[in-house]
Amino acid sequence: MRFLRNPMLNYAPFIGIRYSFSRKRNRFTSVIATVSMLGMVLGVASLIVVLAVMNGFAGELRGRILSLVPHGFVESTGEGVGQWRDLLSDIEGMEGVVAVSPYITEKAILGTAYMQRGAVITAIDPQLESKVSGLANAMITGDLQSLENGGFNVVLGASLANILRVGLGDYVDVTVPRLTVTPLGMFPRNKRLQVTGLFEIGAQPDAFQAYVSLATGQKLLGSKGRVDGLQIKTRDLFAAPEIMRGVAIQLPDTYSVKDWSQTQGSLFSAVKLEKLMVSLLLLSVVAVAAFNIVSTLVMSVAEKRRDIAVLRTMGARAGGIMAIFVAHGLALSGVGITVGALVGVFLATNIATIIAALERTLGMKLFDPSVYFISELPADLQSFDVAVVVAASVLLSLLATLYPAWRAACIAPAEVLRYE
Repeated sequence: MRFLRNPMLNYAPFIGIRYSFSRKRNRFTSVIATVSMLGMVLGVASLIVVLAVMNGFAGELRGRILSLVPHGFVESTGEGVGQWRDLLSDIEGMEGVVAVSPYITEKAILGTAYMQRGAVITAIDPQLESKVSGLANAMITGDLQSLENGGFNVVLGASLANILRVGLGDYVDVTVPRLTVTPLGMFPRNKRLQVTGLFEIGAQPDAFQAYVSLATGQKLLGSKGRVDGLQIKTRDLFAAPEIMRGVAIQLPDTYSVKDWSQTQGSLFSAVKLEKLMVSLLLLSVVAVAAFNIVSTLVMSVAEKRRDIAVLRTMGARAGGIMAIFVAHGLALSGVGITVGALVGVFLATNIATIIAALERTLGMKLFDPSVYFISELPADLQSFDVAVVVAASVLLSLLATLYPAWRAACIAPAEVLRYE
C-alpha cells in the first residue's frame, strides 16, 4: 500500500532504463555508451571462452596423464619391499582397492648410434599392470605382453622412440646409475634392450617413459627379488585419497602410502593457478569496460542537470536520484554482459568447429599434434564459470556507477534553476 501512497518510490528504475535507450541523448554520450557496452561484450565473451578452453586442457591433461599413473602407491621406508607378494595379497583385500601391481623405477640414459636421451625406466609385471593402468590400451605398436617373451625387451613412448630413431625390433643401450664391481674397477650398469612395443597417450610421458619386465628390471638394477613398491588402482579416481588413507591405517609404519594427488598434485595445482591468473588478467578487460561506464554517467549527469533539479523540486529524494543513475549504468552494462555471455557460450561450445573452419580457410594446421599433443582445441564449458563471470561483471558495473550517481544526488536544484 505504501507504493500507492507514494508512486515516486519506484520511479528510479523506469527512468534509468528509459534514459539508457532513449534516442534523444547527446550523440557523443551515445557513442561512449556504445563503446562501453562493446567492451563489456568483448571482455565477458573472451573470459568465458578462455575459461572453457582451460577447463578442456585440464581435462585432457588429467585424462591422458592419469591413464598411466596409478591411483595410489605403497612404498617401503627402507630399501625396497622384499615380501611384496604377501603385501600385494593383503592390500587387494582392502576396501576400495581394485587391483595391485609391483614396480621398480629408476632414471636412466637410453642411447643409440644417433642419439642419447635421459629417460625413466619402470619395471612392471605386464599381467598385473594391465589391471592397474591404461598402458595396455595405449599401445600403438607391439604388445605389452612382449616384455615377458624372453630376452631383454623394452617398450618405449612413441616420442622417445622418434627422438632415438628406433622402431620395433631395434636395440637401445640402457645405462643406469648403479655400479658393477669388476676386477678392473667399478662401472655403471649397462644393457642392450630390444624394442618390442611403442605406446602413446598424447602427453609428456611419451617423451621420457620406458617399460621393462619385472625380471629384467631386477637384473638391470640389481634389486635381488625386491621391488620399489606397489601400484594401486581404486574403485574411483577422485576417491583415491580417502581410500589410500584407509590403506595407510591398515599397514605398518614401515610403509609410506601416497595417492595420485600427491605425486601429480603439483602439476594440476599449477594448472589451477594458471587458470586463476589468466582469469584475473581477462577480468581486467571487463573492469576497463565497466569503468568506461563512469565516463558515460558523468556526461549523462552533466547533460541532465536541469532534469535532476526538476525531479528534486517535485519531491524526489537524493537516494532516488542516485538510484536513477545506478539503474542507468546497470542497464547499459547489463546489455553488454548478456550479449557477451551469449556470444561466449556460443563460441565455447563450437570452438572446435570454428578452429577447424579457420584451419581450412587458412590452409594451415594451428595445432600440430606432434608439438601440442592435441589435434583440436578442447573446451569444457561449466555453468559455474559462466555464473562467476556474469556475477563479477555485474559487481564491477555496480561499483562503477556509484560515484557518478552520488555526484548526481549532490546537485543542488536551487543553483541549477536559478537562471531558468
